[in-house]
Amino acid sequence: MHTRTLGRDLRVSAIGLGAMGMSQSYGPNPGDRKDMIAVLRGAVERGVTFFDTAEVYGPYVNEELVGEALAPLRDQVVIATKFGFRIENGAPAGLNSRPEQIRAVADASLRRLGMDTIDLFYQHRVDPDVPIEDVADAVGELVQEGKVRCFGLSEASAQTIRRAHAVHPVTAVQSEYSLWTRDPEPEVLPTCAALGIGFVPFSPLGKGFLTGTVDASTPFTDGDVRTTIPRFTAENRAANQALVDHVATLAQAKGATPGQVALAWLLAQHPSIVPIPGTRRLSRVEENTGATQRPLSADELADLNELAGRIGVQGDRYNEHHMSLVDK
Repeated sequence: MHTRTLGRDLRVSAIGLGAMGMSQSYGPNPGDRKDMIAVLRGAVERGVTFFDTAEVYGPYVNEELVGEALAPLRDQVVIATKFGFRIENGAPAGLNSRPEQIRAVADASLRRLGMDTIDLFYQHRVDPDVPIEDVADAVGELVQEGKVRCFGLSEASAQTIRRAHAVHPVTAVQSEYSLWTRDPEPEVLPTCAALGIGFVPFSPLGKGFLTGTVDASTPFTDGDVRTTIPRFTAENRAANQALVDHVATLAQAKGATPGQVALAWLLAQHPSIVPIPGTRRLSRVEENTGATQRPLSADELADLNELAGRIGVQGDRYNEHHMSLVDK
């Protein structure tokens, strides 16, 4: 597995693993916890060293799962988690990034993960009621105390990134980014590059669409987050099929899978980009990590960019509520 550096010195595998789907969002959760532990440990055996979780996933149970699975391998991995939501009655109930809340979440996450230090601590969503300078200062104090190693932001605007970075170095920014979600390109990616901040795309496979395994006729089970996303209506899936068909054609010519082409495209955008595809299956981990062995040529990249720009994407990437939580 190739490695990349986020920020100044956070060295991680070029492809990470997002653990959220092991506890929520994609239909019925896996019935056997041992199966997910096996996937997480198997990922390390295959070279993955970067794992992503959050207190709100579950809530809480995803951190416990990741902590238990990776405890025997702690010296081999980098674990990122997140603060920023207010959780009431077992569900997110708005944002809360007050300094006292950040400290409380850090302590609770450390207990659930079974760690002494959080490697990368993201603000999950920017809280408009708390100045980002106060957030950066609070995380900076945790860094000084040894409870946190690095500070990150998620779905933050370029202006917010600059303001936070001026108070405490931002190691990584995490936002949705893929061939069909190009929102970070105009401002966020250039800002990260200029400041030496790594970029971590979540949903790098378009929540499964770019793998070629989802089309207009695919049924989604109860509890699948895609039933709430405008981009995943049957009509919009049909309209967006041309992009994934093109990716699939290129993949076949290269002896790769559509998912590998989508990840290789991301890796080619900048050397400090580290995608974190999620999965519940070890076979998908193997497929995803194989993207590092399937580089795209300059002509292939140009062709994909031209097509994606020409045909566009139908449907918003979030519903109205979740779009309201994205920093602008």
